[in-house]
Amino acid sequence: MFAYIIRRIALIPLTLFGIIALNFAIVQMAPGGPVERVLAQLRGLESSMGGLSGGGGDIVRASGSANSMYRGAQGLDPAFVKDIERQFGFDKPPLERFTLMMKNYLTFDLGQSFYRTIDVGDLIVEKMPVSISIGLWSTLIIYLISIPLGIAKAVRDGSRFDVATSYVVVIGYAVPSFMFAIVLIVLFAGGSYLNWFPLRGLTSDNWSSLSMGGKVLDYLWHLILPVTAMTIGGFASLTMLTKNCFLDEINKQYVLTAKAKGLTQNRILYGHVFRNAMLLVIAGFPATLVSMLFTGSLLIEVIFSLDGLGLLGYQAILDRDYPVVFGTLYLFSLIGLVLNLLSDLTYHMVDPRIDFESRQT
Repeated sequence: MFAYIIRRIALIPLTLFGIIALNFAIVQMAPGGPVERVLAQLRGLESSMGGLSGGGGDIVRASGSANSMYRGAQGLDPAFVKDIERQFGFDKPPLERFTLMMKNYLTFDLGQSFYRTIDVGDLIVEKMPVSISIGLWSTLIIYLISIPLGIAKAVRDGSRFDVATSYVVVIGYAVPSFMFAIVLIVLFAGGSYLNWFPLRGLTSDNWSSLSMGGKVLDYLWHLILPVTAMTIGGFASLTMLTKNCFLDEINKQYVLTAKAKGLTQNRILYGHVFRNAMLLVIAGFPATLVSMLFTGSLLIEVIFSLDGLGLLGYQAILDRDYPVVFGTLYLFSLIGLVLNLLSDLTYHMVDPRIDFESRQT
C-alpha cells in the first residue's frame, strides 16, 4: 500500500501541470481578455467604469491622468496600450508567462489579483470560511438524511414507502440545486409569498452588536435557505447508492445464514450488513465534501450573494481576473487530487481486503 501511495503522490504534480496547461491554452484562445476589457471601456463601449468592480478605474489612474482617459475616446496612444499590457503582464509571450506562473505555483505564490490590491492566496483564505461553512453543513445534513433513508428503502424494497420516497428522490436528482434555491426564495424570502428568511449574506448588519446566542441564531437563520437548496439537490444520488449497497448485501448468503441462526433483523442489519454496505458510501465522503465546497456552492453563493469561493470564482471569470481564476483552479485541483487519494485509503481502511497495490498501473 505504501508503494501505491507514493505512486499516486508522484502523479499529482503531473496531473496539476496538465490541468493548468490545458486551461491556460484555452484562455489564450478566448476573446476578451483583461486588456481588451479596459481598452473597450476607455473607448466608451461600456456604459460605466464600474463594470470591472472598480478595477478598470484603478488601472487607468495608475497608467496616466485624465488626459489619457480623454484620448481613449478618440483612439488610444500605442504607448499607453503597451503600458496597460505591461501592468497585466501581457507584454511577455504566453510561454514565458506560463513558465513564470508555474514556477511561482511551486512555492504556492498565486500572484496578485488584477483588480484588488491583495494576493490571490490571501483572497482565497478570506473567502474560504463561507464556502466551508455551507459545504460542511450541507454534507453533514445530506449524510444524516441519505443513509437512514437509503437503509429504510432497502429494508422496505418494493413497498409503498419505497415507491413514494422514490418520487422524492427522482425529483431531487432531476432538478438542480439552483432551481430549488430560486423556488425557496420565491416562497420564503420575500419573493411572492412569505418573508421569513434573509436573501443575502450569512449574517445581519447588526451581527456584531448581538449576544453570543443571538449571533449563533442569526448565522443559522441565514444558512437555512442555501443549505436546504444544496441538501435537496445533493441527497438523491447518495440515497440510491446507500439503498443499492444494502440491497446487494442483504441478498448475500451470509445474511441468509444469519437469519437461519435466528438473529433479529436489527442485529443482522447493523451487526453484519452495515459495515460491508457502507463501504462505498463512506469512501465517497471526501468526494462529496469537495463537490459541496467547490462546485455545488457556485450558483448557490451567487444567488444568495454569499461572499465565498463560488462567488469569487464567478466574478473572476466575468472580470477576466486570470490570477484569481488560475490560482483557485490550482488549489481546487490539488485538493481534489489529494481527496481522491484519501478516498482510496478510506476504502482500504473500511475493508482491508481491498488492495490497490496489487493493481496493474
